[in-house]
Amino acid sequence: MNKPPPIPNMSKSWLYKIYWFYKIYKIGKPIAIAFLTFSFGAISVLAFAPFSWYLVPIITLMWLLRIWKDSNPLTALQQGWLFGLGFMGFGVFWLRISISQFGGVDALLATISTIMFITVVAAFFSFAGWLSCYLTKNPVIRLSITIPAAWGLMEWMRSWVLTGFPWLALGYSQIDSPLRSFAPIFGVYGISWILMLSIGWLMLGIVYWYQKCRAQAIKWLIMALLPWAIGWILANAAWVVPYGKSLQISIIQPSIPQAIKWEPQQLIPTLKTYRQMTREAKGSLIIWPETAIPAFLHQVEKHFLLPLAQELANRNVKLLVGVPVLDPDGKRYYNGAVLAGVPNAFYYKRHLVPFGEFLPFRKWLGPFLDFLQIPMSNFAPGIKQSTNIQINNHIAGISICYEDAFGAEVRTALPKATFLVNLSNDAWFGDSLAPHQHLEIARMRALEMGRPLVRATNSGISALIDAAGQVQTASKLFAKTTLTGTIQPMQGTTLFVYWGNSMVIILMCISLIGGIPKFGVS
Repeated sequence: MNKPPPIPNMSKSWLYKIYWFYKIYKIGKPIAIAFLTFSFGAISVLAFAPFSWYLVPIITLMWLLRIWKDSNPLTALQQGWLFGLGFMGFGVFWLRISISQFGGVDALLATISTIMFITVVAAFFSFAGWLSCYLTKNPVIRLSITIPAAWGLMEWMRSWVLTGFPWLALGYSQIDSPLRSFAPIFGVYGISWILMLSIGWLMLGIVYWYQKCRAQAIKWLIMALLPWAIGWILANAAWVVPYGKSLQISIIQPSIPQAIKWEPQQLIPTLKTYRQMTREAKGSLIIWPETAIPAFLHQVEKHFLLPLAQELANRNVKLLVGVPVLDPDGKRYYNGAVLAGVPNAFYYKRHLVPFGEFLPFRKWLGPFLDFLQIPMSNFAPGIKQSTNIQINNHIAGISICYEDAFGAEVRTALPKATFLVNLSNDAWFGDSLAPHQHLEIARMRALEMGRPLVRATNSGISALIDAAGQVQTASKLFAKTTLTGTIQPMQGTTLFVYWGNSMVIILMCISLIGGIPKFGVS
């Protein structure tokens, strides 16, 4: 019987080394790609406030589009989730602060809860990748049509699915770029779509350039620059005009620590602080932030608010106050904004924050979620309430905190409202990215609506924003201050106020359908 030949010793041969380099490459390549996708998602946060490097998405999203260009739907889904995980993970990890420090939850559990939330939100990015790659295999159609449309629709869906979380929509990063000029036309999701179109076209220009197809490359590169050129031209468009005289506004920012705000013994010192700061304010309209008074309106109205309102009326000054309001039946209470001393001049917050202002599925989750020690965490939504309050000769469009992240809801105050007011309390999120991001969102609302916006917060960043979305004056974080300045009320209707998100949604849906080979370009 013949013996098999001995196995050659390859431990020192170059073939053996090449074999193991190849094995390491095969194993390590997917891990390296996953790491880079996650990292580029995280880096994308630099495009938003307080960094505001609006060109960053052109670099980071080109990496994602490079992967999606040739991916199958499953790979696109996975890579989209990794990008979203890095993006939302670094962008909104500040949610942990409110859960831990102010919700009475263990730091580890708060971190786990935040990660779980981020994991769910990242699934929207998975959907955008899967949908765009499922509809067509053509890489040109993907980059030029389906990926930008799927991305824009994903962001819009993120604004309403499960009550919505529209934070860090890509369009917000362009509040200081030429693309900002599209806000009065298509809103923030339109800017996201246009930016993604520009990046996709730029990617095609680069691909064709390296393939030596110079004519095709130049065509796509010109198309990539076109939205920026149009935005630069539109910068001089006048959508609205001044209405009446300017208003002098004073914002009271007491910077009362959130950790002690709702303690019973803190009520009297809080009221004294507001009264003193209000008496010293110079504005003809004085505004307090969201839930400025840590008590129900009926508990402080007679002996505190009405006398103060009368004192101010003698100076021809109005006072707008954020305060919880208990329904007369005693069963419901609202997060309200009240014009002190004026009957029926109020607004109740309609879009509440889940798990912060109300508990969804309370019947089933209530006992489990009672460990969240958040005061006033069972607000009722204001139903069929007008968003407008008449203040002298002007109408103010009111929103409270989180509501200004929903442009479709803010626009319901227009065209009647001549200026916008947002009462907020970002002290829940500490010294994090959140207050800066929230100010950026408020700037976009002012630009979309063509109205100045007054932002009154407990601990910052309070601001006066003009109708072009530019900050006229702003407070510092955690500084006790009275911010005073003037705003110019405006009238007129931007195209976004006229049609809201409907027009850009229609255009994106048409783009998706047009990208399907059966219906459109193959």
